[in-house]
Amino acid sequence: MISQIKQLQGRVFEKMLKESGIDAFNGAQGRILYVLWENEKLTISEIGHLTSLAKTTLTSMLDRMEESGLVVRTADKKNRRQVNVSITNKARLYKEEYDKVTVQMNELFYKGFSEKEVTEFEKMLRRIIANIE
Repeated sequence: MISQIKQLQGRVFEKMLKESGIDAFNGAQGRILYVLWENEKLTISEIGHLTSLAKTTLTSMLDRMEESGLVVRTADKKNRRQVNVSITNKARLYKEEYDKVTVQMNELFYKGFSEKEVTEFEKMLRRIIANIE
């Protein structure tokens, strides 16, 4: 069921992004932007941990995002083997609209749920994540 929810959510979220005029990135890239909006600059490993995306997947996504002007990668001055990823001004312009789409998605997810049910459900999901990690 979790896989089915993930597939359906991905399709619906992509559609919502397009309807809101966001076509510079897809839903998966939006997850990367979201963690960068929250942190400004992260290493690829940190992004992977926060988004649960594999490093190989991240590398190709970051390539496309850099080509689109959404992120910039720079070598760390203290550790040249480490690469930092930063958000660009272009990407910052999408945050407000992306947040609106996220709120709409959450409203759709939890339609008909009480606050107590949402809290319990999210608590159980965190337990599943902890079990898997």
